[in-house]
Amino acid sequence: MAKVIDGKTFARRLRNYITAQIAGLKEYQGEPPGLATVLVGSDPASEVYVRNKAKQTVDAGMVSFQYSLDAGTSEAELLQLIAELNADPRVHGILLQLPLPLHISTERVINAIEPAKDVDGFHISNVGLLGSGQKALVPCTPLGCMMMLRGQLGSLKGMHAVVIGRSNIVGKPMAQLLLADDCTVTIAHRHTLDLPNLCRQADILVVAVGRAEMVKSDWIKPGATVIDVGINRVEREGTARLVGDVDFKTVAVVADAITPVPGGVGPMTIACLLFNTWTAFCRRNGLPEPDENAFSLVDGIGVLNEFQRQAN
Repeated sequence: MAKVIDGKTFARRLRNYITAQIAGLKEYQGEPPGLATVLVGSDPASEVYVRNKAKQTVDAGMVSFQYSLDAGTSEAELLQLIAELNADPRVHGILLQLPLPLHISTERVINAIEPAKDVDGFHISNVGLLGSGQKALVPCTPLGCMMMLRGQLGSLKGMHAVVIGRSNIVGKPMAQLLLADDCTVTIAHRHTLDLPNLCRQADILVVAVGRAEMVKSDWIKPGATVIDVGINRVEREGTARLVGDVDFKTVAVVADAITPVPGGVGPMTIACLLFNTWTAFCRRNGLPEPDENAFSLVDGIGVLNEFQRQAN
């Protein structure tokens, strides 16, 4: 039976590390790190998610700036707010909650965020820096996946990693991070031929497609590590529940390690948002960035060291 990679434990230890680092700022005379979250519209799930982010921001010792705008807010008005946040020295990170209303260009607004404050890692400058192996702010979900992979496996060098999904948010940056760790990487998508056979070649399988329990046990190489990014709401016996893109019960019999849904990748996404905000704060103020050897998350393996090495 596969080892369950506990994202909640990873996230708690990462948040504790960040909180301790911020608490050590007593000798620093400036403002504490500040994270601004911008929500346009009243989607209930997004509202809950933003509140959770704000609570964890404050709990870590940061300042939370929250902006909830009406769904009818114009693109020009949103761009004006982004410009004000870019210029605000109290704000070190800007998070734009997606999706935006259809009348607003997501691409235009994301690329209006100052790259040094783009803690989601979606700005075209950060995308380009990551792709060329330079120092960038990395999208939170792939970063969290990498931390868990390193915690489970240590070095990833030489492993064959298959990423199912090619989105700009997860699939593409995930592949770039895996390449930076010397994996052989294959990106699969809806047009990939014989997907099950391809997956059976993977030492590491990352699934981010949004199709409930699509990946079955006979897709898995015995001993593989499986990272399930999917979150899907399904009805089972009259009860709504969350499941991933992987059929957890059957795949766990074949794999060596697997992330659960919920409780796997999700908690790490928010923790990595705090990590990126802290990193942005340090860069802006000329302070040492998070120490690559400062802490360990699982069994004495420092999972930040490889990320920091390739980022620096």
